[in-house]
Amino acid sequence: MKIVILDGYTANPGDLSWDELRNLGEVTVYDRTLPSETITRAQDADIVLTNKVVMSKEVIEQLPHLRYIGVLATGYNVVNLDSARERGIVVTNVPAYSTESVAQMVFAHLLTVTNRVEHYANLLRLPPRGRAAWCESPDFCYWDTKLTELAGKTFGIIGYGNIGRRVGEIASAFGMRVRALESSTPLNPPQGGSVVRMPLDELLRTSDVLSLHCPLTESTKHIINKETLRKMKPTAIIINTGRGPLVDDYAVAEALKQGTIAAYCADVLTEEPPQKDNPLLSQPHAYITPHIAWASTEARTRLIQVATDNVRAFISGCPQNVVS
Repeated sequence: MKIVILDGYTANPGDLSWDELRNLGEVTVYDRTLPSETITRAQDADIVLTNKVVMSKEVIEQLPHLRYIGVLATGYNVVNLDSARERGIVVTNVPAYSTESVAQMVFAHLLTVTNRVEHYANLLRLPPRGRAAWCESPDFCYWDTKLTELAGKTFGIIGYGNIGRRVGEIASAFGMRVRALESSTPLNPPQGGSVVRMPLDELLRTSDVLSLHCPLTESTKHIINKETLRKMKPTAIIINTGRGPLVDDYAVAEALKQGTIAAYCADVLTEEPPQKDNPLLSQPHAYITPHIAWASTEARTRLIQVATDNVRAFISGCPQNVVS
């Protein structure tokens, strides 16, 4: 089997190993692949693994040997599934590998806003890296930001799947009231707590913290927009570790500027990497990380392991995690 990895760098920049996959066939790893390079690089491949490189109808039609596409992610919108089905190509993904890491990032962001640990750690460094503010304080303590306790606050969740439920469990452990957007999906309450379903308007109105974990669809695109932002508390914190287009970047930036909400935390943006003129990058109460919630060593190890297991299962004739 000829196996080609089109964009392996983000999953494995060199700290992990592809050796187990190499035991299954002749493996070629490309760190990154431009759209113009995809067909040439995958021309003779039986198996292609991709994270963000698009496997479009036009690409699939020009790969005569292709039998399998493995997506190195949970989302698989980079593959034209209709074209894959027509060709009998199996498409798989890697579900739930990053649940713990993404949930952890949600609260890293939240605590950044409520406790500002990094702000104080940097502020109190000696010059020239800081200004040693505590050293000059007339009191035994020093703070220059609002500090907020989470217990008793309402934590709203849009998208109560694997990650949303784990986030709810952690919020409950902090003593927060967990609320989720109403849905036809059966509700499993967080361990040690309870969760209440409610319509979107009520969720927006009552949430002190709102965390986004729903898929990006036509109905959820810009679910956070100028109108929905107006329904939220001026003290509310929005956290987006789902998909960038779930929010209207410009509307959120304006809401921050006007004080309609208190803070916006995001690990994803509409355009990645962003343009320097993205309005959120200039807002002091926008806390943006560069799409790293999934990228812990442990999560990437699971990703590569499951992707390898998927290939092994396909070769053995019993494919798993099939989405096509």
